[in-house]
Amino acid sequence: MTKYVAKRILLALVTIFIVCGITFFAMNAIPGGPFDGEKAVSPEVKAAMEKRFNLDKPVPEQFVIYMKNLLKGDFGVSAKTGRDIGKTIFTSFKVSAQIGGMAVVVAVIIGIIFGSIAALNRNKVPDRLIIFFSSLFTSLPSFVLASLLLLVFSIKLEWIPAWSKDNPNYILPVISLAAYPMAYVTRLTKTSMLDAMGQDYVRTARAKGVASWKVLFKHTLRNALIPVATYVGPMTASILTGSLVVERIFTIGGLGSKFVDSITNRDYPLIMGVTIFLAVLMVTINLITDIVYKIIDPRIKLD
Repeated sequence: MTKYVAKRILLALVTIFIVCGITFFAMNAIPGGPFDGEKAVSPEVKAAMEKRFNLDKPVPEQFVIYMKNLLKGDFGVSAKTGRDIGKTIFTSFKVSAQIGGMAVVVAVIIGIIFGSIAALNRNKVPDRLIIFFSSLFTSLPSFVLASLLLLVFSIKLEWIPAWSKDNPNYILPVISLAAYPMAYVTRLTKTSMLDAMGQDYVRTARAKGVASWKVLFKHTLRNALIPVATYVGPMTASILTGSLVVERIFTIGGLGSKFVDSITNRDYPLIMGVTIFLAVLMVTINLITDIVYKIIDPRIKLD
């Protein structure tokens, strides 16, 4: 187990380093720079600003300097605002984590409930309705759903106010982020429950006269939730790192919005900081998930 964990941690560190390298060199390969659009800045000031951010040095040397600072925990400051990038990421991620956390809870709870109802009513009306809507949500991109929800419920009907800094409303952003994973959990729960309901131990329990609710919760649903539990880790990483467009649509000042702004402004330090943070977040969650897999099933190998 220790050897497995060590290998997974080493692989995670290599993955993060590769992400840093690809992002850094790809970003510098794009024509232009963060100060090219500053019309009011004189050439002398622009040169001084590029020197301040080491942009006057060759790209490989810039990468070495950046990695050295990163190992000290220094993400640098924004090329546009001058604010500390570490503090900016921490502040904006709190907003993204709140919305993402609520979306994960909604997706898991409602997905399990709907999946159980569909399995217990196989080929009946509730099953067909649930499968229809789950198929719809799995094929509908989150940014399309977010735009539709905003247009219908905030602009046309005016039932739910749009997001604002003074009056944050989490309902529509959470629905937009939770729709796809909720539909996936629904289908996963239904499939797992149907499989569990056909097992010998369930038939034996029924033959012994065990109460129906006990067969459902103790023997069927409990075992059917194992695949769902293994999906929660990747799903959480996907929601937390994939809310970029949804945050932009609802003008939420989360990490996704900061990332989009940094790309628009060619704010190289902020692009690198947010990319590395998201990469570390995703790699860490996947690492924890892999270790949990190994604990659940020791036969899993690092291949």
